Amino acid sequence: MYVATAIVGKSRVSFKTESKRIAEFVAKRFRVSAISGQDPQADLYVRIRGGYGEPFDDGPVQISVSEHLINFKRCDYHMISSRDYSSAEIHVYDEFALKHALINLYSSWLIHGERGLLIHSSCVVQDGKAWMFAGQSGAGKSTVAELSRPRPILSDEATFLYIEENGRVTVFDSPFRSEMENPCELEEAELFGIHYIIQSPEVERVSITPLDGFALMLDKVFYWRHDPEETRNMIALCKKVVQQVPSYQLYFQKNDTFWERIS
Repeated sequence: MYVATAIVGKSRVSFKTESKRIAEFVAKRFRVSAISGQDPQADLYVRIRGGYGEPFDDGPVQISVSEHLINFKRCDYHMISSRDYSSAEIHVYDEFALKHALINLYSSWLIHGERGLLIHSSCVVQDGKAWMFAGQSGAGKSTVAELSRPRPILSDEATFLYIEENGRVTVFDSPFRSEMENPCELEEAELFGIHYIIQSPEVERVSITPLDGFALMLDKVFYWRHDPEETRNMIALCKKVVQQVPSYQLYFQKNDTFWERIS
């Protein structure tokens, strides 16, 4: 049995699994602080089992809600969570399924507690400032992250935004990664700008209003709608972010010249 506690932003996540492959996945991607018995002070408790389902087929997540539990089911994973998302059992087919199930769980936990968001984007640090690059699948989020090296990469797929009590938006190192699997050398940085990226022959950065930024952000949030109150929380969190942090449309080529427009 593998039992470990990982630090994700300001939270502690306790993992338990009997699978060596799953244990290696957790150890590689998360900032594991302890390998011992279950952490009595953890914010989330997650038990993970393998041997479920079949490869992902682009099908939707099916959600059912009872008095005490929420079931999230996809062909490659089945997650049974408490209503506050603090405890979950996840059955998975492979590591791809596990990553998506954990994104689902952690995003739901953040939104439920009105703590923050996971955004479909990459995030890069330049001179101590975090800059987010969001877009639809294929827009070039991972490309932007790759082109930005050796700058610190806080995320290449799911950016973890945390809203502080004073309104500041902090980006924490995200364990929910695509290509760049290892944790970033930085643990956090303040978010200074949100870029909605568009591949273009010309390189240009155009400021947009908070309202336009809000409209563009809504479908970039990792969120599976199943409860009106949770949806209201998600919308309110998006509004807080765009009111605090400026938004831009960034037209870029597949090279690093876009940093000249940002810096």
